[in-house]
Amino acid sequence: MRRARPVLLALSLLGAAACAPGAVSSGVASATTAAPLVDAAVAAPGLVLDIRYAGSNNFVGRPITGYNAPKCLLTKEAASALAAVQADLKPSGLGLKVFDCYRPRRAVADFAAWARDPSDQRRKADFYPSVDKSRLFELGYIAERSGHSRGSTVDLTLIDLATGAELDMGSGYDLFDTLSWPADPRPSAAQRANRLLLRSVMNARGFRPLEQEWWHFTLRDEPLPDTYLDAPVE
Repeated sequence: MRRARPVLLALSLLGAAACAPGAVSSGVASATTAAPLVDAAVAAPGLVLDIRYAGSNNFVGRPITGYNAPKCLLTKEAASALAAVQADLKPSGLGLKVFDCYRPRRAVADFAAWARDPSDQRRKADFYPSVDKSRLFELGYIAERSGHSRGSTVDLTLIDLATGAELDMGSGYDLFDTLSWPADPRPSAAQRANRLLLRSVMNARGFRPLEQEWWHFTLRDEPLPDTYLDAPVE
């Protein structure tokens, strides 16, 4: 089956029904609160996992605290919406690859501690070649708190199901540069079309994008909007 061109597929999916999960009241989680999350790979058959923070292929260059297994954990509402996106893409020969899902608070703290250490720049050339590490907080690349800890945010890209190859988005995942902004004009027309397709299919199922990262999406009606979980990924 021939795959539809990205722009045409994006337009055809804009009318898909958006996911509307019910709201659940929540408070601030303690460090010992067990995460009420599900395995997204079970909810969304065929989902490809490349959980970067469970290994060394990330901007820190080592496994991150709290990532004890390369799993994609999400709230059941976010996992269900992601499964719907996967199903929408499949007839066109496309699928999803996820880089990060639920992120424990201890992992966010690990990022912050790394950012304050000017001596550790082993992955600078790959992930922040044009940014001085001392400015990572100032520029918003590192923060003391992350929406990922609420369990309804996912970092991902599109793949060709026949080959497993990622579609070219014009920059790599976690590149600390304005080139990663969805609206950056430097990517080619084909790369911008791929970004538009990803944004469109995610939007159609209830996810909102982040204007500074083409890969980052949060469920609009997330069930734990005020809860930051800290149970490890395992």
